[in-house]
Amino acid sequence: MIQQLKTILNWGNLLPGFVISLLLTVIVGFWATPALATGVYQVPALSSANETWVVEMDDVLSRSTEGRLNNTLSDLAKKTGYEVRFLTVHRLDYGETIDSFAEKVFKKWFPTPEIAANQTLLVLDTINNNSAIQTGEKTQSLLTDEIAESVAQETLKYPLRQGGKYNEAFIAASDRIATVLSGETDPGAPTEVETINVDSTFKSAEETNDTSATIIVVVLLVVATIVPMATYYYFQGNRS
Repeated sequence: MIQQLKTILNWGNLLPGFVISLLLTVIVGFWATPALATGVYQVPALSSANETWVVEMDDVLSRSTEGRLNNTLSDLAKKTGYEVRFLTVHRLDYGETIDSFAEKVFKKWFPTPEIAANQTLLVLDTINNNSAIQTGEKTQSLLTDEIAESVAQETLKYPLRQGGKYNEAFIAASDRIATVLSGETDPGAPTEVETINVDSTFKSAEETNDTSATIIVVVLLVVATIVPMATYYYFQGNRS
């Protein structure tokens, strides 16, 4: 990249300024874009003994939310032995899907079935709000595949569809997972309420007033045009 920049600068006396700017923008953008993507190798190392519950590679959560999540998930681990981790990333490597990424991170952090048995990993790609969840064999006795999928695709995503409410989304997911893994009844996914816009068949007061005003103006214009003409022809007829 450095050599390319030097070459462009050497052309400075030959090319117009706007062309130089355009070429620099293209080259810098080309090299910078891949750096924004997150690969599995960039995810920090973590083990089941590590009491890190939230790993943010894209800062979308407030400190208070992180504190609440850490408290909830830490208490859950102490009381039940079930461990839950949340991971946020901004963009995935080319060709990577959220499901394949979550699976690879899960295996990186918990490489054997024994270590992974009581683990849960919820991943969110914040650039398009795609999410995926991975669970260990022991965890699945309570957090079934159906419930886990509902957490990732409904509980987590409902607040995101309401305007990118990331803090609410992760708190809701955390609370539901903690409830289920504590052996309590699954509260279920949030009920989504669709707003239906029903067009009224009646005109509003404002619309009625506007229509009346328009009619009055038209009538006045007609009168102002016809009356002088009629008066003119009337007097012309009397004179003859």
